[in-house]
Amino acid sequence: MYGFFIAQIYLAAAIGPWGIVGIVLGVLAAVLAVLYFLGRRLQKKQAEAQVQIDAMKQYTSMLIIDKKMLKPKDSGLPEAALSQLPWYAKNTKMPIVKAKIGPQIMSLVADKEVFDILPVKKECKVAISGMYITEIKSVRGGKIPEKPKKQNFFQRLAAKTKANTAAAASSKKKK
Repeated sequence: MYGFFIAQIYLAAAIGPWGIVGIVLGVLAAVLAVLYFLGRRLQKKQAEAQVQIDAMKQYTSMLIIDKKMLKPKDSGLPEAALSQLPWYAKNTKMPIVKAKIGPQIMSLVADKEVFDILPVKKECKVAISGMYITEIKSVRGGKIPEKPKKQNFFQRLAAKTKANTAAAASSKKKK
């Protein structure tokens, strides 16, 4: 067992420190090249899918009942849709919207940007492509809400402490 480690030490000494750096850089370059070509292929697939989504887009009015980030198996999507998901998407949380379209209640998948601004318990006119909500056109009884500004860690911490102190102050007044 120790002979294996001693052989590695002798090999490292024979190559030298610059040889080891060269091997590490070579492996790193190979990994980056694989990622580059894989990314290009995925980008082409995404562009083709976007063309199909735009071709199938239609506008409809729906009442948004609920929206949650759920795993596909817990979302209530049909089995046909679940079987077509890639293996890596089966355990990730997806933006699922439960909506009433006409007399029917359906579970739909929303685009991430649309999911953030979709108002719950309101009627909206949205563009859907199959079971995918791609954009929001209008909201009945108001304007389309703006995307909430993302807060950094310190802003979230300050908001939590402010809410906690306000709740503590209101509970003292009631006593």
